[in-house]
Amino acid sequence: MIKFSLSFCILFLLLTALPARAGDILDRIVATVNGHAILQSDWEDALHYEAFIAGHSPEQLTFADRKAALDRLIDQELLRQQIRSADFQHASDQDIAARIQEIRRQYPGAESDSGWHAALSRYGVTEKELKNRVALQLDLLRLVDARLRPTVQIDSKSIESYYNQELLPQLRQSGAQQIPLAQASPKIKELLTQRKIDQLLIAWLQTLRTGSEIRTQPATSDSEGQAR
Repeated sequence: MIKFSLSFCILFLLLTALPARAGDILDRIVATVNGHAILQSDWEDALHYEAFIAGHSPEQLTFADRKAALDRLIDQELLRQQIRSADFQHASDQDIAARIQEIRRQYPGAESDSGWHAALSRYGVTEKELKNRVALQLDLLRLVDARLRPTVQIDSKSIESYYNQELLPQLRQSGAQQIPLAQASPKIKELLTQRKIDQLLIAWLQTLRTGSEIRTQPATSDSEGQAR
């Protein structure tokens, strides 16, 4: 399973309290991305899901958090629309199950089925929805990795610089045993690769936004629903 930090996959948040489930929401379009509608229920379900993943208390979140969550939904849709190839390797059932187990382990008491179902219920997330969203997240990670990783080159000088300027000071400060450069190099290279991928992702998303027709509705946009 591919693992690296992508900010667009994390922290869909709530305003003051968890809203009603999607089935109880009177749907309306909150945004369109190249003609694809994002509904109020899509937004609310995403908010439920990411609050659950992050383990955040919904009552502490702000309107700015909620607006940022919609922006991330738009970014996800822009990336999803890039999955056009028929031979794209979607996440396997095993990868999805492994990621769900990682999520499950972060909740005390979720070792039992009753505890796990109680945790899901507190956030209004169903097992089916969780599986679908984890599958999408993993697919987007695969897409980004396949698109951007081949363009990243990390040289030995960059690895050595990170080792001397960042890793060694951290080890000294924590009192941990020093790790030889040769031993640390593979992990440092992957860390620097992921940092570069994140930078390239931001630029790619900006390019996609520039070349796309994105509209948000007045209730969700500071620009009163003007086209981006």
